[in-house]
Amino acid sequence: MKGKKILIIDDDKDFSFLMTQFFSKRGGKVLLAHTLSEGLHILQHEKMDYIFLDNNLPDGLGWAKTEHILTNYPDAVLILISSQDVPRTNTSSFSIFFKPLIKDELHKMFG
Repeated sequence: MKGKKILIIDDDKDFSFLMTQFFSKRGGKVLLAHTLSEGLHILQHEKMDYIFLDNNLPDGLGWAKTEHILTNYPDAVLILISSQDVPRTNTSSFSIFFKPLIKDELHKMFG
């Protein structure tokens, strides 16, 4: 993770703090957005390696922007996150993590 840029788009400040701590300890640079519009603004100006996108945000459904993000930022790894049950998918374009995230899941994916 050293040197990787991670964008977390999530209005849950506790979750965002924990994720920031996890990635910062591994040398990642974390940017936070607590609304969908903030996150999309950051994406226009920063090249991200990983994007964590929550679904229920104060200004809209994050997952509705999945296709937009995959099309416009194809080099970034998109990880959808939610505390609600959603249908599983077999697509390799993105992953889905469910809150609360288990530290073991993060370690498996990011070391």
